[in-house]
Amino acid sequence: MTGRILAVSISDERGTRKRNVPRAELRAEHGIVGDAHAGPGRRQVSLLGIESVRQMQGRGIEVNPGDFAENITTEGLEVFSLPIGTRLRLGATAVGEVTQIGKTCHDRCEIFRIVGDCVMPREGIFVRVLEAGEIKPGDPIEVVTA
Repeated sequence: MTGRILAVSISDERGTRKRNVPRAELRAEHGIVGDAHAGPGRRQVSLLGIESVRQMQGRGIEVNPGDFAENITTEGLEVFSLPIGTRLRLGATAVGEVTQIGKTCHDRCEIFRIVGDCVMPREGIFVRVLEAGEIKPGDPIEVVTA
């Protein structure tokens, strides 16, 4: 299965909308260099499909890639259906492993406070970076093991 990276987003603080960037460096066992969520652990990078974003747009909510605090907005790959342990090639060289599907929101994020709902807890996924590399919008995202 193959999709593509539609947007790459980072933020300086946790729980806020992220800003889109033209490229980012994925560092092994760290995440995206310069992102507030980077660091050791199993939730280094978050992914959400544009299909989930469009779901909210269809309800009349003005949201864009990065607004749900996801690092990578994907297209053409139903990320929330990937089993834990799935390995993904991101761009030419980076590899990540799915570690979590969805999340529990203990403190409501900025988007939830504004619109009263958030798709990230249901349809977002998290990966741990196994192999480093640079990513940018338009790069492929490919399932290498499931």
